[in-house]
Amino acid sequence: MEGSYPKISIVTPSFNQGQYLEDTIQSILSQGYPNLEYIIIDGGSTDNSLDIIRKYESSLAWWVSEKDEGLYDALNKGFSRSTGDIMAWLNSDDMYHRRSLFAVAGMFQAFPDVSWIMGNSTFYNEDGNVFAFDGEPNEQRWSRRKMFFNRGKFIQQESVFWRRGLWERSGAFVDHSYSLAADFELWMRFLRHEQLYSSAFMLGGFRFRRENQKSNQQREDYLREVEAIINREKKESNNSRDIMWCRLLLLLVRLVPFAKLRERLKAKVFKLPRKIIFSLHQGFVFSKR
Repeated sequence: MEGSYPKISIVTPSFNQGQYLEDTIQSILSQGYPNLEYIIIDGGSTDNSLDIIRKYESSLAWWVSEKDEGLYDALNKGFSRSTGDIMAWLNSDDMYHRRSLFAVAGMFQAFPDVSWIMGNSTFYNEDGNVFAFDGEPNEQRWSRRKMFFNRGKFIQQESVFWRRGLWERSGAFVDHSYSLAADFELWMRFLRHEQLYSSAFMLGGFRFRRENQKSNQQREDYLREVEAIINREKKESNNSRDIMWCRLLLLLVRLVPFAKLRERLKAKVFKLPRKIIFSLHQGFVFSKR
C-alpha cells in the first residue's frame, strides 16, 4: 500500500510546549497516512513534553531531546535525517487538518510539474477551534514579482509542502541566522526556482496564543527581517527594469473602475499561477484563471 503513496517527511521542532504538543502529534498520526516519516526534535524540554513524545515513539521515525540553538537549528537537524519525497514542518502548537496528508499526496501526484504547494490559510485559537480570516481577492496567491512589491509577507508555513528536489536545489537548509523570518527566507529561495501553487484545500492551521508567541509579540521585528530579505532578493535578481515596468503597470491598473477586472489585471502583472481547486468529476484541477 505504501508504494502507491509518496513518502511524506514531517519534522516537528519542540521545546516546552507540552500543553499543545499532543494535539500536534495526533493531528499527524491520526490521519493514518501509510507512507509517513515523522521526526520530532526536542530542544531539551523540562515540562511534560518528553512523556508525550515517548507515548508515541513507536510511530516516530526518529526523535531526540537535547539542547540546540533554537527552532531553525532543530529543523535543520530533523530535515538532515529525513528521506521523504515530500517535506514539511509543523510546529509543536499547530495542527494539520483531517486527511490533509492524503490531499497533499493527491495534489503532487496530479501535478508532477508542481514543486511546492500551500493550503488555504486557517487558524486555531488556544482551545483548538478552527477559523479563517476574510481576505482580499488573490491574497493567497503568490509569485516572486508579488513579493518584490511587498504584497505577500505571510505565506502560511503550516500549510506549505514541497518536493525534496526543490529543497536540494535551494541549498537544503533553513537559514538560522534569521531569528524570526527564516521560513520566509526559505520561501524566497524556493521562488528563485519554482512557482508556489496555492490551493483551496485546508491543510494546516496556525494556533494563536496569548502568551510566549514570538510571531505575535515580535511582529515588527519579523517584518523588518522580511523587508531585508526582499531587498536582498531584489539586489541579487538584478532586474530593476522589470520592477519599474511592474510599478508602472500597477499604477495603470489602479485607474480601472471595476474591482473584479482590477484584480484580474493585478494577477497578470504579478504573474500569479493558477490555484488548485476541487472538481467533482476530475478531482484536483487548476482554476481557469
